[in-house]
Amino acid sequence: MGFLDKVKDLVSKNAGKVDTAIDKAGDLVDKKTHGKYAQQIDKVQDAAKKAVDSTQQPPVGEPQTPPAPPAPPAPPAPPAPPAPPAS
Repeated sequence: MGFLDKVKDLVSKNAGKVDTAIDKAGDLVDKKTHGKYAQQIDKVQDAAKKAVDSTQQPPVGEPQTPPAPPAPPAPPAPPAPPAPPAS
């Protein structure tokens, strides 16, 4: 398991705590900048929360959708008809 896989696993298991941390960090930046960048901070908070939501896995026991099987190969083209005899 790579580093990013471990991070995704931890984030998915602690999504509520991560959302709280995102809110607190955004509020801190907003306070330090005296609200000057409030709209931008809100957008970043929303994007971060969406990223957390996308890492969440379905609950244990729920079926996961398997990947679609690869498409079968195209059939070979039919052979060209023979040329007519020369007269």
